[in-house]
Amino acid sequence: MTTRKSEEKNIRKITKVGKTSLAVTIPIEMHKNLGWREKQKVKVKRIKGGIEIKDCRSK
Repeated sequence: MTTRKSEEKNIRKITKVGKTSLAVTIPIEMHKNLGWREKQKVKVKRIKGGIEIKDCRSK
């Protein structure tokens, strides 16, 4: 596996999961900093210019 340049680390592809869903992976550094775990529930909200993803428990 090759090492990415620092400016390319946060560039991700959208992949199809099943028939009707899409997924985007997050960098492992973000995962560790946020303390998120597998199968954790998150809120996805449409905002101007993109999306916002938050932990379900945060206010």
